Amino acid sequence: MSNIPASDNGTFLWMTYQAMSKAGLDCAAIFASVGMPDEPPDRSQRRINSPQQRFWDAAEMVSGDPDIGLRIGGMLPAWRGQVLEYLFLSSPTFGEGLERALRYSRLMTDAMQFQLRVEGERAILSGLSHPVRHYLECATCIVLRFLRHVSEADFQPQHIQFEHAEGASGTLYESVYRCPVVLGAEEGALVFPAALLDRASPAAEPELLAVHEKLALQKMADLARQDFLLTLERELGSLLEQGDASLDALAARVGRKPRALRAELEEAGTSFKQLLAGYRERLSRRLLARTQEPIDQILYLTGFSEPAAFTRAFKRWTGETPSAYRKRKQSENPDS
Repeated sequence: MSNIPASDNGTFLWMTYQAMSKAGLDCAAIFASVGMPDEPPDRSQRRINSPQQRFWDAAEMVSGDPDIGLRIGGMLPAWRGQVLEYLFLSSPTFGEGLERALRYSRLMTDAMQFQLRVEGERAILSGLSHPVRHYLECATCIVLRFLRHVSEADFQPQHIQFEHAEGASGTLYESVYRCPVVLGAEEGALVFPAALLDRASPAAEPELLAVHEKLALQKMADLARQDFLLTLERELGSLLEQGDASLDALAARVGRKPRALRAELEEAGTSFKQLLAGYRERLSRRLLARTQEPIDQILYLTGFSEPAAFTRAFKRWTGETPSAYRKRKQSENPDS
């Protein structure tokens, strides 16, 4: 159950879309690179992080800007209205707020693993590491502006350090981050005065802190349930190809007894039948809309025994036949 793809809070991509639109970029071309329409993304939908390379490669090509991630990051507003902000503000000190935010940082992203340590008079927030430079430099803007916002602008790094050796000019980094940047470092990190950790929070409130912590725990549990369902769906894919997509087979794959798995699915608000139907529908839609796979192959991949059963199910899901759906979707997106 551990190989869950890294993902980001949907607000990150929504903010990026807004900034790219404001910058006058061709969002249709950029978002099409990851199979998304030219419209503001759903803020409530968590996004898999793996397409970041394609996304930012398209953004650099469209903009002609080799520093596009940094420039777009500089246009993003502070991260607002999230449970991490409430946790921070209701904690007694900046340091306690930061520790709580790190504990629940997955609510923002799990594509980077943040840690805090103190070395003498320096505090080091490490974890600014990602294979896609543009994503990393844009995300660093979000982290930096968030910390400035919750500290009423008292947070000021001594410097930021990145592992990549080549990047923007020092002048551009300082204009966006308002501090020096060191490239080619052993670790990516924000380095700031440790004294800031003792800064009292004017909005500290023990009762509200308890409420916000409870909400954060609930949201973390929701993510864990999503991870669980995602793992089940990934196993369903291989079981469908083998022709044995049953509750018993799925339970064996994930090390559960069938009765226990059924109970876990009920607790997650679904059932094996709903899970299987939902996976088949999404896979069918994706294969028809984005590939030229023959219908026979789609039948095989989705576990249907014969074309008539597949057509009936697909019409129930979409109101269209598979061929009509494919024709319509691929005419809407001819480059798919």
